[in-house]
Amino acid sequence: MTLALTGATGFVGSTLIECAAEAGTHLKALTRREQAPCENMEWVRGGLDDTAALRRLVRGTEAVLHVAGVVNTPDPAGFEAGNVTGTLNLIDACRAEGVSRFVFVSSLSAREPDLSAYGASKARAEQLVMASGLDWTIVRPPWIYGPRDADTLDMFKAARWGLMPMPPSEGRSSLLHAADLSRLLLALVPGGEGVSGQVFEPDDGRKGGWSHYEVARAIGWAMGRRPWVIHLSRRSLERAARADRAFRGAKAKLTADRVGYMAHPDWVVSEGAKPPADLWEPRIPTLEGLKATAGWYRANRWL
Repeated sequence: MTLALTGATGFVGSTLIECAAEAGTHLKALTRREQAPCENMEWVRGGLDDTAALRRLVRGTEAVLHVAGVVNTPDPAGFEAGNVTGTLNLIDACRAEGVSRFVFVSSLSAREPDLSAYGASKARAEQLVMASGLDWTIVRPPWIYGPRDADTLDMFKAARWGLMPMPPSEGRSSLLHAADLSRLLLALVPGGEGVSGQVFEPDDGRKGGWSHYEVARAIGWAMGRRPWVIHLSRRSLERAARADRAFRGAKAKLTADRVGYMAHPDWVVSEGAKPPADLWEPRIPTLEGLKATAGWYRANRWL
């Protein structure tokens, strides 16, 4: 079996490559830059705006795993170009090359498209996938963490210093390790009854998710610290976003758009939207996963 993969050079995509290698699955992966040769992989040069490259990517494959997406940009138009138009271009390539199976990685934020431009773009991309006529499955991951995750890294750094600013205390989130998400995506490839035409929201199995305080203390535990947790109001988050933009410019991670969904109280997966238990269940307990992630950060000098 050969699968087409977008987002291969990102956090989740690189984890998926490892899982596919363990399963003996061959990949064709999209990349904008020259990449080192990799066993069981073929790199295809191009981006989601390159229709010829997308046709080369999907040609001869049994299914497409669409992982790529814009998660942070100083210009909201970047969400539209990367998440909406890019998805449409990939759908068109699949139609042209006769590839029907399409697994799309969306986001839990698509449930609340009015809160952020990012969530709105993911919701529009979902609508395109649903109307595509392809054999589709959509996955809405919650908060994803694991080795090579540059977004959650700042929280580990804060825990190291013993002070963790967090969103409002009433908020709760589900978590999921990137390796568990990758295993799910590969398990969904065959499709079929109960899988095709479905929207799934996977998590680590913790009923009711995690409070922001619990997440902070769990990351602190993984770092061997007991951090002081400070909950920030939406107004404080907005001020912090302006400061991050002033300090880091276009590389700011706390943007005004992210404040919209960070301040929302419910990012817990829906019980009725979990993947079938006979197909997939999470394997990595979150505390163990966080501790291993901290170890990876240290070993690779990210901390």
